[in-house]
Amino acid sequence: MIPLSHNDPLPLFFLFLLGLSLGSFLNVVTWRLPRGLSLFRPGSHCPNCEVPIRAWEKLPLLGYLLLRGRCRHCGEEIPVRYPLGELIGGVCLLVAAQYSDGLASTLLRGVFLLAMVAVVFIDREHGIIPDRITLPGTLLGFACAPILGVSWGHSALGILLGAGWLLLVIGIYWLIRRVVGMGGGDVKLAAMLGAWLGWKGVFLALLLASFLGVLWGIGLILRKGVSARDTLPYGVFLGPVAAILLLLGSSL
Repeated sequence: MIPLSHNDPLPLFFLFLLGLSLGSFLNVVTWRLPRGLSLFRPGSHCPNCEVPIRAWEKLPLLGYLLLRGRCRHCGEEIPVRYPLGELIGGVCLLVAAQYSDGLASTLLRGVFLLAMVAVVFIDREHGIIPDRITLPGTLLGFACAPILGVSWGHSALGILLGAGWLLLVIGIYWLIRRVVGMGGGDVKLAAMLGAWLGWKGVFLALLLASFLGVLWGIGLILRKGVSARDTLPYGVFLGPVAAILLLLGSSL
């Protein structure tokens, strides 16, 4: 394990720069994955005029500032979500460093935090959780579980408990209402969380996310008069809870 000093600003600065680059890729993921597009082809281009983006324009944060927030070719305004996503990436790696004791665990936690951000953005906007996040995420979490302080046994049990618990809930709900109350993407996300958090962590994550979802739903019903039959994206609640548990799970 490579040690990472929290008091030395230089490694943290380079870690922040790496996070900005990962945040730039996060923008690609949240835009292309829910639309079924390749993450790598075609290359980055303006969605309005489709002119390829030059290398210097892809510089995280700096490219947006140099372009003054507009496409150099057609003048279309660049959504603020792009520099915001890059900044989120930098912050995620810095936060991960504060709760890690080495470079490997920092990068793993940073990747997990970014994955949860992608889940929240995509599920909120599109109502889906892509398999291309959860399935590789489950494999990575299981393979690297000991680096995060989770045994392989607890990770495997977490996968089974996370997916199995939601499948049980779906089954009971279908028997009562004769409708499917939750999507398969939520089940696969729960399996991924079990791989990273272990069986105790994923059980707590599912419990807290459900509690938050109920509170949010009650608030919507009282404020906007929506029906209790309306659906809420579970990943929007599960992602932040899982991120917090990954960082503070042992103390909780």
